Amino acid sequence: MLGLDPIIIALRIPALLIAITFHEYAHGRMAFHFGDTTAHDHRRMNLNPLNHLDPIGSLMILLVGFGWAKPVPINPARFRRFKSGLRWVSFAGPMANFILGFITLLLLTVLVQGGLVEGLFLQFLVVLMQLNILLAIFNLIPVPPLDGSKILMSFLSEKYLGYYRMVEQYAPIILIILVFTRVLGAIIFPLYNLVLSFYSLIIGLILPGF
Repeated sequence: MLGLDPIIIALRIPALLIAITFHEYAHGRMAFHFGDTTAHDHRRMNLNPLNHLDPIGSLMILLVGFGWAKPVPINPARFRRFKSGLRWVSFAGPMANFILGFITLLLLTVLVQGGLVEGLFLQFLVVLMQLNILLAIFNLIPVPPLDGSKILMSFLSEKYLGYYRMVEQYAPIILIILVFTRVLGAIIFPLYNLVLSFYSLIIGLILPGF
């Protein structure tokens, strides 16, 4: 699992740039699909990692393995279908990370079994795989401003949306408490292991000889 080893932290930097860039690009691209050009208009619908870095969220990723990027500007009022648009746009970022995590693990399996990778590059691929899965799971937690909160909102009736918006103002404090009391880690890391086991099962079916 991710740790505070200086080499691992250094390897997280390029892994972080890859993970958050595809995460935010996926949000912008899905929003564009649903009719919202806001990300495109603000020149955020691209793969330039410097456009997507959030200082605090990036520091969290480097130190504890999960955090957030600078959100791509989205205007849900411009979606052709509001609720389904909000749901899929919010899910697009975590899904991009799940896909990247799976592809990286698949590549790792082939390279390691073939004896084609070792040393720092091997460590980098492991960190990239871990970071993408952790980032995806973290962002699916239904606490604002994380993607999971918007997914939840897309399923709520107007009555419950009102209650949810009342809690929303306290969300940053709730999030900080969850991180520093390690409650969040107790939720995220078991889910990480579950996802990793599922990926390994799928790869075993795809590559039965490995």
